[in-house]
Amino acid sequence: MTKVSLEELIASACSGFVVSFPTDTVPALAVLPEKAALIFATKQRSQDKPLILMAADAEDLWPYVQGSEAEYQIWQQVVDQYWPGGLTLVLPASDRVPKAMNPTDPTTIGIRVPKSAIAQKILSQTGPLATTSANLSGQPALETMAEIAAQFPEVMTWESTATEFSSKNTALSQPSTVAKWTGSNWQILRQGAVNLDV
Repeated sequence: MTKVSLEELIASACSGFVVSFPTDTVPALAVLPEKAALIFATKQRSQDKPLILMAADAEDLWPYVQGSEAEYQIWQQVVDQYWPGGLTLVLPASDRVPKAMNPTDPTTIGIRVPKSAIAQKILSQTGPLATTSANLSGQPALETMAEIAAQFPEVMTWESTATEFSSKNTALSQPSTVAKWTGSNWQILRQGAVNLDV
């Protein structure tokens, strides 16, 4: 089990290692965007299931998407209403997004700002990270750092106390809602923690 302090976890993420930490939904596996292939290998994840780019602030994510001025205004309104929180927006990707984030369809990217103090603290120091739920592909999301450390011994996990991160809080174990921009409206790809008023 590779449990580390917050400072060590941040340093590991900045050095290109896969790390895991709690978010406001399910715990995340995370890595620098250009190292996204490591997560696919770690999770045994299919290439047609893209990763989500997570950051501490929406301003950190806008360079990774592209759209018209009118589209940016619509996206900003949604972000102002629902972020930080359990809503992932799938938007047209800019050329800053590494192809490894979404190997099958590199034209889109899912972005999110989590409503989690610990996740925001980490992301504010690492910059945007490629993320996904902490589990082997096709299996239920793991809910505790102990489970993650046991299943992924090579992944750096945050050394937290049980009270800081409890699996008993079912509100935490619901994944984010995923909404894709179609060019004129939102298409709900997965209903999760947030009800988007489309």
